[in-house]
Amino acid sequence: MTNRQGFYLKLLSEVKNRIRNAQSRAIFSVNREMILLYWDVGRLLIERQRLEGWGSAVIPQLARDILNELPEVKGFSERNIGYMIRFAREYGVPPILQQAVAKLPEHSSLTTLDITDLVTRIPWGHNVLLMEKIKELSVRTWYMSHALKNGWSRNILYMMIEGDAHKRGGRVVTNFKARLPAPHSDMVQQAFKDPYIFDFLTIEEPFRERELETGLVHHLEKFLIELGQGFAFVGRQYHLDIGDQDFYIDLLFYHFKLRCFIVIELKKGPFKPEYAGKMNFYLNVVDDRLKHVEDNPSIGLILCQDKKQILAEYALRDMKKPIGIAQWKTRMVKSLPKELKGSLPTIAEIEDELKH
Repeated sequence: MTNRQGFYLKLLSEVKNRIRNAQSRAIFSVNREMILLYWDVGRLLIERQRLEGWGSAVIPQLARDILNELPEVKGFSERNIGYMIRFAREYGVPPILQQAVAKLPEHSSLTTLDITDLVTRIPWGHNVLLMEKIKELSVRTWYMSHALKNGWSRNILYMMIEGDAHKRGGRVVTNFKARLPAPHSDMVQQAFKDPYIFDFLTIEEPFRERELETGLVHHLEKFLIELGQGFAFVGRQYHLDIGDQDFYIDLLFYHFKLRCFIVIELKKGPFKPEYAGKMNFYLNVVDDRLKHVEDNPSIGLILCQDKKQILAEYALRDMKKPIGIAQWKTRMVKSLPKELKGSLPTIAEIEDELKH
């Protein structure tokens, strides 16, 4: 390749990056303007209802008239206008009309500017879902920020809400603080959760650990979503030839953000202290044979049906390698009151509303 060709390829790459960045900004701008519009319409309707005494009957009429007079405009169905009103009630005056930062609840550390940034960066369907499912503002904003950071679709966001993802981060039993330097140890702690919910599996008792492993690999995409952002699958039953013996790691991953290998061992039943010793052994071998000089120390994660907190803490106390112990479950079902089951919109219903 000539220097001229090399310079051209570099130029082409830079131009393509600028195009992609511009496209991303355009998409963000369109979404922001649409949500600010919905916010303003909701505020306007609340104000008119207050001043003119209009009842709810005006909403279906407004939806019909907008459809007749502006047929090319989507998103103004009767139901979606109702969501606009609810959105304005829950988040206050739209920022485009504010002269100063509006007051949020006293317990909240968020400002209106924080809220505006979050709600205008996620799609409207995400906002609707969060209004329906999450009442507490701090919890709602947790899901907003993680949906943005991880690129969650509406379906994945729904799965995370149903699995109480906000309650599970950083709860895994570990020795990370003792075995990893700060602040890396805190980053590693937050990268794991407890419990892990594998509700996409269909295994039934009695089953063997190998069936659990097979099921997770078969549903690898969903498994990776549950593990979290940054995990890359390396192998299943990863072979380690040590001396004249063969050993097999259940699941081996590499974490691009933590810059290290992740060894996962799957166990049926409760945690046993000997599991930590075997994991320590695996991590010694992985660090010696697979770890690159620029990689961080490899990390072990033992997944059991019952982590046995006190046993786990004692087992990890003198282990030299960083190890976490968490529970896994195949299903976490929330029961809703019968009177509410028919009132919450499904993902399909939300998508359908945005087409009209």
